[in-house]
Amino acid sequence: MKSFFQSFGFAIKGILSALKTERNFKIQFATGLLVITAGLYYNITVSEWYVVLLAIALVLGLELINSAIENMVNLVTKERNPLAGKIKDFAAGAVLIVSIISAVIGILIFWKYIFHS
Repeated sequence: MKSFFQSFGFAIKGILSALKTERNFKIQFATGLLVITAGLYYNITVSEWYVVLLAIALVLGLELINSAIENMVNLVTKERNPLAGKIKDFAAGAVLIVSIISAVIGILIFWKYIFHS
């Protein structure tokens, strides 16, 4: 049971480390907090909360995976390698796709609250 709780500690340590060192994660985390604040302000529906929270979790989780991949590639090779660059680009592309779709979801959900109040 001790190792079970230790794994939570390691996960929190990873999140805090990303908040300290990863610029994009900081921006995405702050954006997530802003969206949560907007959801509270506009009193969005429970179904909208499901979608908003899932989108935030996907962006933040994928950004952590992207950062882990980038760090792993940097650990393996410090020299310029086209394959290493391709790996990093794929991971960054995955984050970009989820971020764009999440932004569209945010617009679809909040549009009526902001412009039709």
